[in-house]
This record gives sequence, C-alpha cells and structure tokens, in this order.
Amino acid sequence: MNRDEKIMESKHDIRLTSGELTPLWTGYQGDSMANCVLKYFLNKVEDAEVKPIVEYALGLTEEHMEFKNSLFRNEKFPIPLAFTDKDVNIDAPRLFSDGFMLLYLRHMGIAGLTAYSMVLASSSRKDIRVFFNHNLKTAAELLEKATTTLQSKGLLPRSPYIPYPDSVEFVQKEGWLNGVLGDRRPLNSSEITHLFLNIMTNSVGQALMLGFSQVAKSKEVVEYILRGRDISSKHIEVFSSVLRDDKLPAPMTWESDISNSKEAPFSDKLMLYHTVFLTALGLGNYGAALAGSTRRDLAALYLRLTAEIGTYADDGAELLIKNKWMEKMPGAIERDALLSV
Repeated sequence: MNRDEKIMESKHDIRLTSGELTPLWTGYQGDSMANCVLKYFLNKVEDAEVKPIVEYALGLTEEHMEFKNSLFRNEKFPIPLAFTDKDVNIDAPRLFSDGFMLLYLRHMGIAGLTAYSMVLASSSRKDIRVFFNHNLKTAAELLEKATTTLQSKGLLPRSPYIPYPDSVEFVQKEGWLNGVLGDRRPLNSSEITHLFLNIMTNSVGQALMLGFSQVAKSKEVVEYILRGRDISSKHIEVFSSVLRDDKLPAPMTWESDISNSKEAPFSDKLMLYHTVFLTALGLGNYGAALAGSTRRDLAALYLRLTAEIGTYADDGAELLIKNKWMEKMPGAIERDALLSV
C-alpha cells in the first residue's frame, strides 16, 4: 500500500455503515487468530522456501490489525479483545509439517480472495475501499506464492483432468438434470470442480482438527473438535465416492502431516473458534457448490450436508457462549431493553 493509500480520510463526517463494520470487526477476530497461528508456524518452520511465505502472511495480519486499531480509535469504536499472545505458545513442540503449513497458507489466500471481493460490494467509504482493495491484491499474492511453492515441491493438489469436447453440444433431454440411478449423466466440469474443492477444504479442516483434538485441554472442546473431524472425514468420503463413480481421482488427505505432540500451541478458545470459523467457511463453500451443480442428486446431497454442518456450527457457537469466549458483534439497538415498563 503506498503512502497516499495509507492516509485515511481526514475530513469527513461519514460514519462506518453496518456493511463496513461487519467485515472490519469479524476480520479483526480472524486476523488476530491467524496472527497467533502464524507466529507459531514461524517458530517451527524449517523449509527455507516456506519460511518467507509464513513471514509474508504474518506481515499481512499485522498490517491489517494496525489499520483497524487506528481506525477503531479514530471512530471511538471499542477494539475487540479477540486473540492475543496469551492464546499461543510458540515454544510448544511441532504439531504440523512444513507442507501442511504451506497448504494452510494457500487456503488463507483463497479465503481472503473470497471475503475481500464480497466486502468491497458493501463498502462505500473511500478509505475502507482502499483498504479492502489492497487486501484483495495481497491475498492473491499470498495464494500465488503458496501455490507456486506447492507446485515446485510436487505437493499441489490438482482437480481431475477431463477430455476436451470435439464440438459444441446442446442438452437434449430433461433427464440431464435428474441424477437418478440408471439415468445419471456424468459429472460436468463445474460439479467436478466443486466436489474437488470441498474435498480439499474438508481435508485441511480434518487435519487441523486432528491436531487440535490431541492438544486441547477441555473435555467438551475435545469432544466437539473430534465430532468436527469425523464430519469432515465423512464428507470427504461422500464427495470422493461421487468422483469415483465417474472413474475420477480424489485428492489425498493430510492427516499424516500431524505429529504426535500432546502439548498445546494454542488456547482452547482459539482452537474452538478456529473450528467454528472453518465450519462457517464450509457453509459458504457448500452454498456455492449447490448453485454450481445442476444434477438434482448433487443438490440434495449439498442440502443434506449443509444442514449437518449448520447444526454443528450452532453447537460450536453455544459452546463459545458457555465458556464466555464469544464477543458480541455490533448490531441494531435492542429497543425492548430500553422500555421502562
């Protein structure tokens, strides 16, 4: 970000709208969480090609938090407590391999591209648009760095190859939509892509939750994270079986990249929040897959799995509230609470 872009609007009476406050507030929670994770990664990473990418991503989280801290102070808006150095132990033994760290960084870039492109549509103030435009560019750069390095190491998962068509074709019958046994057309490229991406995101979550479940202290948190790991494993198998039905390969999982350490690098609060955060991302991915799949059996599949992880996310929110770990998001005035009768 250049000097002019860093200068916030100095003369304005424009308050932040709800569409701007939401990504700023939730983004602060996510950046502070990622900051803790990346500090731990940086203290453990050994690969000379991976370390600079961890440093780059860590620098982005610090840049984001510095901007938001300054903005919130200027707006006289309370700075969220979120996550601090109390939520990370960088000296805990290695829990994740360097290869998994690199995959995690790639998914950070993907999540950033998705989030920042959406929040730009709800942002009207110039300084906020400049900030999110910059974040969109740096998320793309993080994705590029991580993808290039994964590829050079032979670790980049690729979606399945399909043959090029010989000519333009049109759908000839309504049964093309059905997906009923006996009359099921092959998967199209959009459906294959979404299945592949949802296997990948679930495999990242599966491995993270495996590691978290080994080191979390609270029995309730461990049980919740294990339940999430099992849901991810089941969904990976469901999506992989759909690909295998059309003789297409499914990507590998990453559970073997988790060590046997029992010492927690993160607080239970952070690991629970991270698990719920991943679940929310999964809900968004399934919604996109539902919109991008025209076979009716796949639509029904995504609706069923969405309901399952929706319930899981709700249970996670209840556990955060029970432990007094969920900060209240800014919202409309509770008018009924102001009544004197």
